[in-house]
Amino acid sequence: MDKLEEIFGVAQQWLYETLMQPLMFALGLGHLLEDGYAASGWLLMGLIQLAVLVAVIGPLQSWRPVEAVSDRATIHTDVLYTLIHRLGLFRVALFLLVEPLFDELFGSLRLVGFGTFHIDQLWPGITDTALVSFIVYLVIFDFADYWLHRAQHGSSWWWSLHSLHHSQRQMTMWSDNRNHLADDLLRDSLLVMLAQLIGVAPGQFVAIVAITQLSESLQHANVRLWFGRVGERLWISPRFHRLHHSIGIGHERTGAHPAIVRGRSPALGGHNFGVLLPWWDMLFGTANFEQRYDPTGVRDQVEAGRDYGRGFWSQQWLGLKRLAGRA
Repeated sequence: MDKLEEIFGVAQQWLYETLMQPLMFALGLGHLLEDGYAASGWLLMGLIQLAVLVAVIGPLQSWRPVEAVSDRATIHTDVLYTLIHRLGLFRVALFLLVEPLFDELFGSLRLVGFGTFHIDQLWPGITDTALVSFIVYLVIFDFADYWLHRAQHGSSWWWSLHSLHHSQRQMTMWSDNRNHLADDLLRDSLLVMLAQLIGVAPGQFVAIVAITQLSESLQHANVRLWFGRVGERLWISPRFHRLHHSIGIGHERTGAHPAIVRGRSPALGGHNFGVLLPWWDMLFGTANFEQRYDPTGVRDQVEAGRDYGRGFWSQQWLGLKRLAGRA
């Protein structure tokens, strides 16, 4: 773990000195060099992820696809979402809009004696090693992510945004970041607050986000793949997560049509909400390990012809209209 961090640090320093620092000086942003160094880390991690997508997950999709691709235009839009998120553009927006508020909030809390609680210091000699503390933080974040995902499906207003993610009828490795920006802003803000509260080091947080995103890209891939009877219960596979996207199975109340579920999300009663680990679905009774590969999408999209948009801006606009109850 330490060696990987060292290699990544050298590469980040090179990217910062070669690209980020000269660019920031040229733009008159020399007073933000420390933040530019952090941004170069997100950019480097994004470039690594894109390389893995193209070199590893892409060939897997070609090897054993679940379905033939018939609508490439929607996939091109998903590629745009992926580039926005993986190359750090969304992180920059999060930094500009939200992080100053967090800094002020936690600064005020520290002034009144409320310090950061460091989980990795609970068991000295065990969790203070880099690999063990990283695993501890990864499990904690995954547990939080499970409940955030349940909230995205359990709240009618949050589902009005999150349903965009489920509206993709042609799931591929690019579909993970197909989200409404307001949905991502809320979820990521809550995770950043959690990171601040439990004392995750910046490098560990970047690594946790990167592993989570890469795994989710594989989960959304158009590949007929599962991890076996034991493996399915250790890490979430493309088959396990595809069932979460399946129409009428993974993300709505069993047997209930959205039109008759007044004031509540049609997603209540769904399955497979886990992000990395299926343990939480197993523990809280939402796991479904059936061997099936069903069509994906949202029921009202298929049965009632509800429009979720095709291009980036139309999808974002329709999400806001759904939130306001006008679409």
